[in-house]
Amino acid sequence: MGGSVGTPHRGRPARVVGAALAAGILLSGCSGGEDVPVLTWYINPDDGGQATLAQQCTDEAEGAYEIQTSLLPADAPSQREQLARRLAANDASLDIMSLDPPFIPELAEPGFLAPVPDDVAERTTEDTLEGALAGAMWNEELVAVPFWANTQLLWYRESVTEAAGLNMDEPVTWDQIIEAAMEQDKLLGVQGTRAESMTVWLNALVESQDTSILVDPEARAVDLETNFDTAEGEKAAEIIGTIGTEGLAGPGVASMDENQSMLLFQGDNGSFMVNWPFVWAATKAAVEEGVLEQDLLEDIGWSQYPRVDEDTASAPPLGGINLGVGADSENQDLAFDAIECIVQPENQTEYFITNGNPPSSESAYEDETLEEDYPMADAIREALANAAPRPQTPFYNEISTAIQQEFTPISGVRGDSTPAETDSFILEVLRGERLL
Repeated sequence: MGGSVGTPHRGRPARVVGAALAAGILLSGCSGGEDVPVLTWYINPDDGGQATLAQQCTDEAEGAYEIQTSLLPADAPSQREQLARRLAANDASLDIMSLDPPFIPELAEPGFLAPVPDDVAERTTEDTLEGALAGAMWNEELVAVPFWANTQLLWYRESVTEAAGLNMDEPVTWDQIIEAAMEQDKLLGVQGTRAESMTVWLNALVESQDTSILVDPEARAVDLETNFDTAEGEKAAEIIGTIGTEGLAGPGVASMDENQSMLLFQGDNGSFMVNWPFVWAATKAAVEEGVLEQDLLEDIGWSQYPRVDEDTASAPPLGGINLGVGADSENQDLAFDAIECIVQPENQTEYFITNGNPPSSESAYEDETLEEDYPMADAIREALANAAPRPQTPFYNEISTAIQQEFTPISGVRGDSTPAETDSFILEVLRGERLL
């Protein structure tokens, strides 16, 4: 999700978050002139970038509107709950909303989101990367405007890949990195905690086999079918289960989120890790502060997300933030004008540099200044072009929660049983025969 628990915001180090929140609060407290329409932008926590863009676009509007920010809760499930409740209550203050991709169908299906005007859709998506665009769609229509996108790379320790004889300029598979870690008695950085990150991981494994978790994401609850109890679902479970039963993610895997897996990867036993781009900025900052050695930074490489099948390209996770307008907003035209300002490619580039959140616009990657802070920017752009969203369905919350329950702890995951059990669990929940 956006920066979620599945699509985390992981930008610059946390030391600037306090200042960012203060900036957002100050901006939200400002009042425009009596004749200036005020747009409220509900933002997810970041390092101050959205508040900065709100002020910048307010200035550029020259009195046409003023954007005030209102901070959503830190975790994605709480963001979803607050927005859904307010939208269902016909809250007219929801002018602009920062939305994680998995929220989109649930909010679009009941008509909670204002339609994106055709001309706005055309201008704001003319160079949007394919994966990011897919996360803003519902029923083959654009229902929100892509702002920033996120994806995972395969991070590796060059010393480990050299010892394993792996050519990281070529695609590698999960089987290869598992074997390399086992042979060198190293650990893999994965997210094994019972959280959204488990759905992110499982979805990427299934999508990397040219299969989706749901047969028809637009089906009604009683008609929904999954692809878990298939060869693809079994292989995905085998990968997760092998890492769990072999102890390849360490003894703390049951509580391992994105940050914890980064710390594992940075340690002496680190080898490979699947994670979001925030890990680079965080590791650099730790080196600059003297917490980590420079040698570690020099030992880190990156490549595309690992493949499941060596002949099938991987489909990395998709996260990020889309901008939607509330159906009950009294300022819809102005809100879309403001969104066009916010998502300009140059603004996306600056937001990447200052907040660590990658652009959804392909042209935003052409700025040469990105290279210094994010030398893996081209790899991120390639991954976003191939990224696959999590199941686009109004029943996403039920499906994700069921996955998290059935696929944790990962030491208990079995290819010959867990997928079928998950399939049955999800269908029983959706048909009202069982509770989460």
